[in-house]
Amino acid sequence: MSIDPISDMLVAIRNGIKARLVEVSTPASNMKMEVARVLKAAGYIEDAERTQDFPPRIVITLKYSDRAESAITGLKRESKPGLRKFVSVDKIPAVLGGMGLAVLSTSKGVMSGAEAKEKNVGGELVCTVW
Repeated sequence: MSIDPISDMLVAIRNGIKARLVEVSTPASNMKMEVARVLKAAGYIEDAERTQDFPPRIVITLKYSDRAESAITGLKRESKPGLRKFVSVDKIPAVLGGMGLAVLSTSKGVMSGAEAKEKNVGGELVCTVW
């Protein structure tokens, strides 16, 4: 049983990068799938797909450069079960001066910080990636 499934997914990605794995696997949930979708759209991971077996899992294919450097340098879980972190539109952080990505869970779905600013919505700051 996991208390924070999103954090577990981020740790699996971080450990996979350190071990130079091609793909990592984590138990499936809709929220995790949406976070993976945002990471894929931003170019931080190669692919994420849900398996059809039971129990369902998400297989995340990590992205590396030609020199075997990961596209992800760092991950940080911002909003935790013990302390939720909500931000308004004007308080959405610019991660690494705009070079990173903030992932938000808004009333209009899970999206990047830039997309949330564009749609003029705030929400829960799930994680930051750089």
